[in-house]
Amino acid sequence: MARMTLDQKLAILSDAAKYDASCASSGGQRRDSKDGKGIGSVTGSGICHAYTPDGRCISLLKILMTNFCIYDCAYCVNRVSSNVTRARFSPEEVVTLTLEFYRRNYIEGLFLSSGIIRSPDDTMADMVRIAKLLRVEHNFRGYIHLKTIPDAAPELIEEAGLYADRLSINVELPTDRAVQDYAPEKDPAQIRRAMGDVRVLREARKERSFTGKRPPKFAPAGQSTQMIVGADGANDTTILKTSTRLYSSYALKRVYYSAFSPIPDSSAALPLIKPPLMREHRLYQADWLLRFYGFDVDEISQGTTDGNLDLTIDPKFAWALANRHLFPLDVNRAEREMLLRVPGLGVKTVNRVLATRRHRTLRYEDLRRMGANLKQAKPFITLLDWHPRALTDAADLRARFAPPPQQLRLL
Repeated sequence: MARMTLDQKLAILSDAAKYDASCASSGGQRRDSKDGKGIGSVTGSGICHAYTPDGRCISLLKILMTNFCIYDCAYCVNRVSSNVTRARFSPEEVVTLTLEFYRRNYIEGLFLSSGIIRSPDDTMADMVRIAKLLRVEHNFRGYIHLKTIPDAAPELIEEAGLYADRLSINVELPTDRAVQDYAPEKDPAQIRRAMGDVRVLREARKERSFTGKRPPKFAPAGQSTQMIVGADGANDTTILKTSTRLYSSYALKRVYYSAFSPIPDSSAALPLIKPPLMREHRLYQADWLLRFYGFDVDEISQGTTDGNLDLTIDPKFAWALANRHLFPLDVNRAEREMLLRVPGLGVKTVNRVLATRRHRTLRYEDLRRMGANLKQAKPFITLLDWHPRALTDAADLRARFAPPPQQLRLL
């Protein structure tokens, strides 16, 4: 078989990485090379652009070290039984790509994941070697995100955290039963142990030693995880409950939801569930409500059908429709907790409302200038010069905000 060029490997392994959810560099350790002693920087405000072989603009060099894998997870396109073209980078090739892409101003960081080759320890050791070569030998100061392998030795994961800004360990699926059914070679308990180890290491590194010095930072941008939705039969309420436990147990920065797309030769192994990307989008919206708006899962589930989020309206609006008896709300008197539950009012807008109403009474135009989405908010609020009258209880209120039906193409 002819030896692959670096460009051919890049085309295969960047495309194979599209199923891995990545993140911006916000929260990472601030570094730069203004002193002329290194290369790259992390500003803490995000990562600049990079381009995939098909022309899509992404935020960083996102690749797999290899798409060879010894596991046979039913939902994964790179599983051992899958008939896909395989490729593998050497650690030196990944380092070269990262540095050359950075010098061309294509990227500001690296997102590295991998299939499992030979063993979890061997694979993790190569990934750590890549990060170490970049940091130590080439003094690379850009952003590095490593998708770590939970079955790898704890000392390898600990070493990875010394060189990477962020670590992530995938929980794979919403329930232990689903993991056992569709990824039997993976152990949910081991995944949780590895995530717990990362949290302990991060917290330990924040404490000063008896000399007063802080130890080297460990994964300063924290850890995240990824969950595939739609490969099993778990509903959205179950998924959100799992996310809530993950956030509280492991101090995660983010849970990423990845909508499952059926892959060749997998229809016999998986239920016939193909959630649209809109389901993924609604889960992110609900996740945002849990993290920043004070909602809990039981509240969000009030706006669901059979435990699944409404795909035609956002979860906050669905909750408001299910709780019309709480509205309309007097913006000039309501508490912050309730203002955050008004559709169309974001956290920044609510903070502006609370600050302004200490000095004067708010009017409709004031709310508009503060950035409120009044098209959504006006059925649920009252102001000095605005009252929705019967609009809040209108029978067709949901229909007014749901997108109009579309004729699907037949061919």
